[in-house]
Amino acid sequence: MPPVTQALLIATVGVFLLQDMAGPALFAWFALWPPGAPGLPDFQPWQLVTYGFLHGSLTHIFFNMLALYMFGSDIERLFGSRFFLQYYFACLVTGAAAHLVVTAWMGAPPMPTVGASGAMFGLLLAFGWYFPQRRVMLLFPPIPMPARVFVTVYGLIELALGVSGTARGVAHFAHLGGMLGGFLMIQYRRGGFPFGPRR
Repeated sequence: MPPVTQALLIATVGVFLLQDMAGPALFAWFALWPPGAPGLPDFQPWQLVTYGFLHGSLTHIFFNMLALYMFGSDIERLFGSRFFLQYYFACLVTGAAAHLVVTAWMGAPPMPTVGASGAMFGLLLAFGWYFPQRRVMLLFPPIPMPARVFVTVYGLIELALGVSGTARGVAHFAHLGGMLGGFLMIQYRRGGFPFGPRR
């Protein structure tokens, strides 16, 4: 496993193990809180990153770390460790920003957000972009499909769930925001729209 992928996995699992010992103070400081919500902890800029190292359940962190293990290694080898780390955190931040903006616009009840899913969806986008014909197996149901098809279907499902308000408690727009951040970083790497040619 490449070094950054390994370090992110170890750090995220380590923080998850600390959550029970640290108690609610850890969530109050490092979960992503909507700005200006009365009666809730204050939003702080570092939460745009730190929320990605907290998780709400064992299932939550298991699937996120499984995605990091499955897709992160190939993407880090392709991008190089330095750009991969930048890519990962860009997806986390755009996922957080998209979630805050869209849920405020939709008038959703304010609640904290945790989890690395925004970054995982960014990795998923990169995997589908650069390895479009690689076969990916769904867990439920177990159907193999090309990575490009998997990413497209998954993105459309997330959009439909987010717009319809289905599966409340899941930050669908953080997932889509992570994919948007991944798209922008890929375009930056390629020197394409919206950044123009590199000099």
